[in-house]
Amino acid sequence: MQDEPDWPVDKLTALRLGRRLVTEVPASRPDRRAFVDVRPALSRADHIARDEGWVRGDAGRRFRLEHREYDGHRLDGFDYDVRAVLVASADAADEADLLTAVAAWGLRPGAFVHPWESDDPS
Repeated sequence: MQDEPDWPVDKLTALRLGRRLVTEVPASRPDRRAFVDVRPALSRADHIARDEGWVRGDAGRRFRLEHREYDGHRLDGFDYDVRAVLVASADAADEADLLTAVAAWGLRPGAFVHPWESDDPS
């Protein structure tokens, strides 16, 4: 377990490159599953870089946190109606604000993973 308040270097790099991170959190009921994701804001410069075939890093990005719950039984198949419910959301103006928001939600930066390493359907 990582108790450090800062982002692991690989995850901070992913966020700076505009990559989404996610962590599973306890759901409100046993038949539900819940995830919190961090989505870095992308700018026009990011879209231009993508069109040119590269990824732009930015240590000054803004972020959006979203906590969603899903029907746990529908995540196991190919059902597109996973009955998503937005539980909470927050915006962070920068990396420091993001750390504050993550801590306020009772989460650890080290618990976040890349989406393909989770069952998050987003």
